[in-house]
Amino acid sequence: MPRDLAEQLRENIMAASGHTPPRTAAGPLRLNGVFDADTAALRAHLARHQERVDALPARPDRGSEQQAAAERHLTAGRTARMAFMRVHGERLHRELTDDGRQSARIEQLAPLAAELVPGLAPGPERLAAERANSQSGKDGYEVDQGILLWGMLRSPVAGGRILDAMLAPTVRALAALPAFRRTGVLDLGTVHLAREGGAAHLTVTNTRYLNAEDDTLAEDLETAVDLALMDEQVHVGVVRGGVMDHPRYAGRRVFSSGINLTKLYHGRISFVDFLIRRELSYIHKLIRGIRWPEGAEPLSADGVVEKPWIAAVDGHAIGGGMQLLLAFDRVIADTGVHFSLPALQEGIVPGAANLRLGRIIGPRPARQVVLGGRRIEADDPAARLICDDIVAPELMDKTVAGAVEALDDPCVVPNRRMINLVEEPVDQFRAYMAEFALEQAKRLYSRDVLANIERTWLSRKRRAVD
Repeated sequence: MPRDLAEQLRENIMAASGHTPPRTAAGPLRLNGVFDADTAALRAHLARHQERVDALPARPDRGSEQQAAAERHLTAGRTARMAFMRVHGERLHRELTDDGRQSARIEQLAPLAAELVPGLAPGPERLAAERANSQSGKDGYEVDQGILLWGMLRSPVAGGRILDAMLAPTVRALAALPAFRRTGVLDLGTVHLAREGGAAHLTVTNTRYLNAEDDTLAEDLETAVDLALMDEQVHVGVVRGGVMDHPRYAGRRVFSSGINLTKLYHGRISFVDFLIRRELSYIHKLIRGIRWPEGAEPLSADGVVEKPWIAAVDGHAIGGGMQLLLAFDRVIADTGVHFSLPALQEGIVPGAANLRLGRIIGPRPARQVVLGGRRIEADDPAARLICDDIVAPELMDKTVAGAVEALDDPCVVPNRRMINLVEEPVDQFRAYMAEFALEQAKRLYSRDVLANIERTWLSRKRRAVD
């Protein structure tokens, strides 16, 4: 019997019986720097390790030793992917995009990579199977997506092309544009979009979850931002939370409650479609604008359309909500507002806040917020660095209207563009997002994060019963 087959059979038998063999099925991947040869070697290497994992029961049904065996093989595969992407990240992107001639968004790149190099990234079927489990019941194949994006984003060439691709308007937005231009109103589900004078008002209406963010809201927000940027009648964008029907906040507006922890517990928060997409799509577009597809109607010399943005903050801006504020040109809040980044409680990285917060409130206060859990109330001096205006609730509408009028000036766009070029160069953002993709993917499936999610969920269930 061939050595590899004998080792595989022995390991499968021992793992199924609850015994862990002393070594993995294959040694480390050896690369020679030639793309085709290394691709073939990687495919074979990953297939051997994945076969061992697939021979085990599903994660929720594994014993401790079986789980240890699975983790060993999954880790060996990820070590190999890291080595491959470190050497071939830029070349892989060229292969997936016809040497850059085809634009591809991040949600397209992972399936393309899975097809070109089976095992490098999870395919749709494996991801669908994972999504059927709670977060703690997954094997974490989204980590492989994080490695893939890290390897491409860290290349200035490939990463730059990805950022450009993410600035294009979505297919959904392009399809909805004629109707929005005609009527000035659109209900996207969790976002209501209305044009009033020269302003587009984006009202977040994910009321069931106190405007917490999830995959659906990410798609709706990107669509709304695209439409506001593409509609020539819109000169300024305004984002505000809608009126809640939750008993605790009934009749009051809430800006954002951060990531939807209920959906995260149930495994319904996507790494690519939410955690990475929100940073590279609508938040990036708030800062950089949109880039029209080649051949489409150009609204500027270089095809990029930018507009100023206002955030109107009622109630609170927690987690992702606070992250979002760092991308706006003007922030208006009511006197009862508070801000926080509960990164340590959740155990994940708070988006691009680690890139932007120190620039806005100072390095030391930023560490206190991110690493120490400091909550910023409206009367905290730091709130004056996050917000341009803090006004009584009854003055919010009037203050927002005044801000729209002030920013509806042809000189605003070129000046905000030059400010953003200095404050956050595109290449700095690209390099940050490369590391973020890797770290966030690992965090999502770290043991401490899974334990935090379980504790939070159990605590909420107890409060609901009490």
